[in-house]
Amino acid sequence: MATDYDTPRKTDDDVNEDSIEELKARRNDKSASTVDVDEFEQAEGLELPGADLSNEELSVRVLPRQADEFTCMSCFLVHHRSQLAAEKNGSPICRDCAG
Repeated sequence: MATDYDTPRKTDDDVNEDSIEELKARRNDKSASTVDVDEFEQAEGLELPGADLSNEELSVRVLPRQADEFTCMSCFLVHHRSQLAAEKNGSPICRDCAG
């Protein structure tokens, strides 16, 4: 940002001379400018440049749970047996959820 060095600068005395009414008016102006925006509506209108994926199909090969894996009954993710922390009421719980 360019600075005009010829303009008069405010001194500490000038800053302290701001009236309480001016300060209140500035505060009210700032608070009046806030707008309550719904984040979901804002995200709906968000469009990424060059990201038209309307005709794309997602193809993923899903593998069944292996013999050395378990499904955590807290986060419902499939983990390797080495991540088994405990069984709560007969249901396996992973280390992340138990800790």
